[in-house]
Amino acid sequence: MKLWSQFVWCAAILLAVSVSVRPVSGSGPGDSSTGLRSAASRGLEWFGDIGVFSWSLIKDALTPPYELRELIRLMDEIGARSLPLVALAGSAIGVVLSLHTRDSLARFGAKSMLPSLIVISIVKESGPIITALVVSGRVGAGIGAELGSMKVTEQIDAIEASAVNPYKFLVAPRVLACMLMLPLLTIAADFCGIVAGWIANTIVEPMPLKLFVTMGLEQSGFGDLLPATFKTVVFGFIIGIIGCFQGMRATGGTEGVGRASTGAVVLSSLFVILADVVLVRLILTLFPL
Repeated sequence: MKLWSQFVWCAAILLAVSVSVRPVSGSGPGDSSTGLRSAASRGLEWFGDIGVFSWSLIKDALTPPYELRELIRLMDEIGARSLPLVALAGSAIGVVLSLHTRDSLARFGAKSMLPSLIVISIVKESGPIITALVVSGRVGAGIGAELGSMKVTEQIDAIEASAVNPYKFLVAPRVLACMLMLPLLTIAADFCGIVAGWIANTIVEPMPLKLFVTMGLEQSGFGDLLPATFKTVVFGFIIGIIGCFQGMRATGGTEGVGRASTGAVVLSSLFVILADVVLVRLILTLFPL
């Protein structure tokens, strides 16, 4: 029941977010009820459109022939070129956790728990969510701008006219590349965060890296690592599908491309955060402590 209620709240927030991305036009101060109904209708329409878009993507992604060469190119674009940003963000999180928690734990005589706290915090939550937000900012904007530019210059129409399915050639490889690379980038962020946390701790109190990792893993295991890492597959799907959806429906020239890029970043970031709420609760239900 608690999981269901949290899902309902997240759905309500998603509806409000989808409504807010396009302001209501043509309504005066006295038309609040009409504007609210119109906004709710547009929000539901947005969800319906992206649902149909997702279904078309799934059908085309599972139907041969597959665009493996394009998929590999996009995996390099999304994964390798996002790695420096992800590594830097993960390292910063590790240092901040070490600096903030060391003194707090020392007050309670629990300074020996610092490695476990850093490892569990990074692996279970900080690493996955920071990675997803970094990728949504870089990759989501890129996908939205690229496909939006192709849409307003009628390149996508030309692809359709030449009997090539744009969902299979443009959308499916981008979404799959996001889904495949997010877990790998998350592992890289976790590693950099743990090493950076160890370095920050070693400056104050020297400790071998092997001992730090051993102490950190005492209170955690694969039950903590695997679900938290693989939930980023869902984050990758959200980033890819929203970026492609916003780009494929761009209109209005260069201004429309800017709106598509901005909408892709904002919506994918918000939906990742809200999906994390549901997934964390689901993981706690399926994998109790």
